[in-house]
Parts: sequence; structure tokens; C-alpha cells
Amino acid sequence: MSVQFTASQTNYFIDLENQYSAHNYHPLPVVLKEGKGVFVWDVEGKKYYDFLSAYSAVNQGHCHPKIIEALIEQAKKLTLTSRAFYSEQLSLFSKFITQYFGYDKVLPMNTGAEAVETALKLCRHWGYRVKKVEKDKAKIIVCTGNFHGRTIAIISFSSDTGAKNDFGPFNTGFTEIPYNDLPALADALKDENVAGFLVEPIQGEAGVNVPDDGYLSKAKQYCTDANVLFIADEIQTGLSRTGKLLCCDHENVRPDILILGKALSGGTMPVSAVLADDKIMLTIKPGEHGSTYGGNPLAARLAIVSLEVLKEERLAQNAEILGSLFREKLKKLNSRHLEMIRGKGLLNAIVIKNKSEDAAWKLCLELKKNGLLAKPTHGDKIRFAPPLVISKEQILDSIGIIEKSLIVLD
Repeated sequence: MSVQFTASQTNYFIDLENQYSAHNYHPLPVVLKEGKGVFVWDVEGKKYYDFLSAYSAVNQGHCHPKIIEALIEQAKKLTLTSRAFYSEQLSLFSKFITQYFGYDKVLPMNTGAEAVETALKLCRHWGYRVKKVEKDKAKIIVCTGNFHGRTIAIISFSSDTGAKNDFGPFNTGFTEIPYNDLPALADALKDENVAGFLVEPIQGEAGVNVPDDGYLSKAKQYCTDANVLFIADEIQTGLSRTGKLLCCDHENVRPDILILGKALSGGTMPVSAVLADDKIMLTIKPGEHGSTYGGNPLAARLAIVSLEVLKEERLAQNAEILGSLFREKLKKLNSRHLEMIRGKGLLNAIVIKNKSEDAAWKLCLELKKNGLLAKPTHGDKIRFAPPLVISKEQILDSIGIIEKSLIVLD
């Protein structure tokens, strides 16, 4: 039987973390202990719907039995070799994921930010070695409101002042344009030094900012015409989250460089990957890029199984059907507190009409009280992204919790 803790024990753990851990996050006041499927439990034994899914890293649900079984089995055999040697699981993973997504090669990494950095380096390498951009002149186009990670290079082109203050000097070589603005992209592509266009198919951290229909397909065509690489950051939007295997699939767009992470391990450990064809990927030679843990046997095995689960359980289809139901039921609440409801599949957000500074935070605290965990983003927005294994009945139950919680804003 699991040990039950009191509210004072919850405060104990929060105080412990505040004392010994860096204050680089502002969590909801809940201490989680267990997870299964769409649910998590705190140290007091209270059960919650998880409507954040670790920022879409737990698409397959918490502690999916097939994924955990693979983790345990592989952990008993071999976890890490480094890339100094070949490994059985990396070989199998490389074949599996390239065939799964239809690319020639994969470069495995660990975190999403590492994968983005890899894509940026790969794009620049291609720019110099294939497109023949003048040395040290390569540029990559990025979008206002982007979120690709928090390394120095990535925050160099971030619009988030909170991520940038007192972290300079910043890297150069990036051209920022408005998101969902094709004329701005066309104009930026006139620069012959542009090697790539890095874009999120939906801007998740910005509050699930969904572009106009046709934006991605036209942007890809513009890039092709300009001999520029279209780089899709599908770390959060990919792996069935939006109702397709990749969000780009909604417009039949095949990125030149595809970036994956988060749910690639089913929420068990950091695993990321960059996919591209030989003409791009083989510009990287031995010694020019790497990672000690990238492509380790444990990660490789978990990624294979996690991708299998997505197809076996038809999680993209479930996200498409239940995402539409979720948005429909939210709209039918006719709440005067909801200014906007937007999303695709099971990546959704609401914009709070009450513009008081703490309205979204206040609502998230009430949702927690009523058994559903979500987190504000950019002040007045709340992202709703449950594990893709959620059922229709659970969606309807969650809508009831949201309706009940909105009263706190009256």
C-alpha cells in the first residue's frame, strides 16, 4: 500500500525544492508522486487529469506498460556505449525511424534544444557546403513568438524578454519575421545568404497559435523555390498530438529537416532526433557534431517502442476526433470568461477574457482544486494537452471540471 502524506507533507516537499533547487520554474503548488494513463496522483493521494502531458512528452500516457516493459528489459542489458562503438539498438532504431518518417538518415540526440541546435548547425553546414553561401554569412529565418529551447543560440532569436534579459551577448545569423506572414517570408527569402527557415507548425508556448490554412505548404514552396531548407520543429506538435503523425502532414508538407523530441520516448527519458536526406545529413563528417548520450541503446529501444504505440493504438486518430469534441464542448459552455478557443487535435488553448494579471493562474489553481492540472502560458492563455490515450468519457468529464472551475472568475 502506498504511503499517504498530509497537506503539511506537501508543503514539506515544496519547501525542500525551494531551498535546494534553482528557482527557474514557477510550478503549481502540487507534489506529484504517481502517474498512469491520463492521470497523476499527488503525495496526498489526490487524483488529477494531466492536461499538460509534460508539454506533450507523455502522448502515450503515463507509464505505458509496453514502453515501461521495454525500458526495464533494455536497462538490464545495456544502457550506454557512446558513439565510439556501434550498438545493436541504434542500428535497429536508425532503420526503423527513417523508414517510419521517410528520410534517408537520422541524427539522434537527447533533449529538444539539442535537436534544434543540431538542425541549425546542419542547416548552416549545408548552406556553406552545398548552397555555397559565403563563409560566415549564412542566415536562418525564424518567427516572432517562437519557442525552440533555452540555449544561448536559441534565445538569441527568441521574442521572450524573460528568456533573454542579462544572458547576452547573443549569436547572430538569424532573421526574424512575423509568424503566419507569407509576404514577410517571401521578402526575407530574397537574401541569397539565407540557408533555412525554422518554424513551428503550431506555436505551442505562444499559446497554441495556429497559422492560417495553407501557410505551411506555401512556406515550403517558397523555400524550395529559393533553394532554402524548410526546418520543422515538431518537438511538441509532432508524434500524433495534432491529429496527424506530424502537424505538417495536415498540409502534406515534407520538411527538409525534421526535428523530433518529447514523446519520442513515451515520457520516460530525454530522446530527440533530427531527420534529413543524404544531401543534407551527409555534410556532417566524423568529429563535427555529437553527444555522449545521443543514440544510446536505452533511448533507441524506447523510441522504437514509443513510435510503435502511436500507430498500434491509433493515437493520431484519437487526437483528431477527441480534439474536435473538446473544442466543440468548450464553445458550447458559452462562458463570458473565454475570449478565444483554438487548437488542432489535442493541442488546444483558451484565452482568458478577464485581463487581470493573475486570472489564468487563478483559474489553474481552481482546476487543480477540482482535479485537473493545466498551466498558464504568456499570462492570459492556458494550454490543454492531455495524453492522447484519453477517452470520450474522460474528455466530457474534463469539460465538466473546466465549466465548474470557470466560476472562480465571476
